[in-house]
Amino acid sequence: MKHLWAPWRTEYINAKQSGSCFLCTAAKQRRDEVNLILYRGRKAFIILNRFPYNNGHLMIAPYRHVGALEKLTPAESHELWELLRRSVLALKAGVKPEGLNVGLNLGRVAGAGLETHIHIHVVPRWNGDTNFMPVAGQTKVISEALGQTYARLRPHLRRKKGQRIQD
Repeated sequence: MKHLWAPWRTEYINAKQSGSCFLCTAAKQRRDEVNLILYRGRKAFIILNRFPYNNGHLMIAPYRHVGALEKLTPAESHELWELLRRSVLALKAGVKPEGLNVGLNLGRVAGAGLETHIHIHVVPRWNGDTNFMPVAGQTKVISEALGQTYARLRPHLRRKKGQRIQD
C-alpha cells in the first residue's frame, strides 16, 4: 500500500478556528487579490487555497453558506460545474499541469476541513510532484508564492465585458 503524506498542512490543521467561515468572509470582503479570489460568478466563485497541496491548488465554492451537495440549488450546481470547467482551462493555460485532481470532501470523516461550506478542490499535478521532501524532510516544496500564482491564473479567468457566465 502506498501512502500520501501531507505534513506541511499541519499549520492549517493546528490553526485556531475563528468560528467564522473563511469562504464567506473572503467573498463578502471584496478584497479579491488579498483573499486570492480569482473569479466571481453569480452564484459561486474561484479562490486559491491558502494552504495548497501544489502550486495552483484552487477551490470553487457557492456564495451561499451550504454544507451539503444535495442542498445546492440547480443554479448553484450548474455554476459550480461551469466554474470547474473554467478552472481546468485556466490551470492548463497558466501552470501547465500534467494532470489534475478534482474532488469534494463531504463530511469531516471524508477529510473536510470546512464541512459547513461545500467546495470543490482542483489540484494541479506533475509527474514526480510527490517526492522524498514531505516524507523525509517534513517539508513540502511549493515553488511559487501565492501572489505569483494568482497573477499567473487571473488573466485566464477574467470575464470579457458583456460576457455571460455560460460563455
